[in-house]
Amino acid sequence: TLTSGYGPRWGRMHRGIDIAAPTGTPIYAAAAGEVISAGWNNGGYGNWVRIRHADGSITLYAHHSRVLVRTGDRVEQGQKIALMGSTGFSTGPHLHFEVHPAGRGAVNPMAFLPSR
Repeated sequence: TLTSGYGPRWGRMHRGIDIAAPTGTPIYAAAAGEVISAGWNNGGYGNWVRIRHADGSITLYAHHSRVLVRTGDRVEQGQKIALMGSTGFSTGPHLHFEVHPAGRGAVNPMAFLPSR
């Protein structure tokens, strides 16, 4: 369930989308790439994973109860990388998902997701 979209929220920019699901729900890599960050983030994301893809873009996944990959790992599209949680600045179990095209800031992830 989409619970928060991309754009201004609570007086600041929300750079991704939030998708709610029960704690422990698997989270999968959107595309193949190299894990460039995995584990705890002090900036509010809680447990997070960041993946750099072949085109230089980066996807960010945050607030996990458990991270299943390590920095430096190669992952495939659809590979399980984490479990849903509510760590960091979070009000309930959800995935925070961001897309950063190569050399750019965050863009709306909805443009990259299937319409269903």
